[in-house]
Amino acid sequence: MTMINEMHKPSIFPATEPGLIRTIIAAGLAADISWEIWARLVTPVLVGGPLEPAALVQSVFGFSNLLVAEAIHAIVGVIFYPIGYLFIARPLQRLVLPNLPLLLTGIGFGTGLWIFALYVMAHLFAGLPPFLGFIPLTWASLFGHIIFGVVVAYVVRAFGR
Repeated sequence: MTMINEMHKPSIFPATEPGLIRTIIAAGLAADISWEIWARLVTPVLVGGPLEPAALVQSVFGFSNLLVAEAIHAIVGVIFYPIGYLFIARPLQRLVLPNLPLLLTGIGFGTGLWIFALYVMAHLFAGLPPFLGFIPLTWASLFGHIIFGVVVAYVVRAFGR
């Protein structure tokens, strides 16, 4: 009986079918639009300036072209981060904390993205202080990444994944 139950256990990974691409792009677009509203409209009111991830991309890769840096950040946000959620973050959550509410999964994913952006990319690759020295922009970035993570989580669920 146990072997039968094990065979019918749902996978922790999403099925790789054509609709998955639609889910990835929808989640990425919704989350990226949410991020951009937070970064460019709300953050300047709160801390005096916008979040500028393209500037970080420029620092990391040595680009002088802002448009190329903006495009890279957009592609990462719309395509690669939702893939990371579906194939890394959510499967880990399902293995380690299977009963964690979706909101907390999204918050954890967004926090992980923030650590990646402001410690790994900004500090380890671009040579900036860890987490930019925890200035007010750091906390605005954290909240923006949490918004991004939560939106990805809920859009993925809305698409039945």
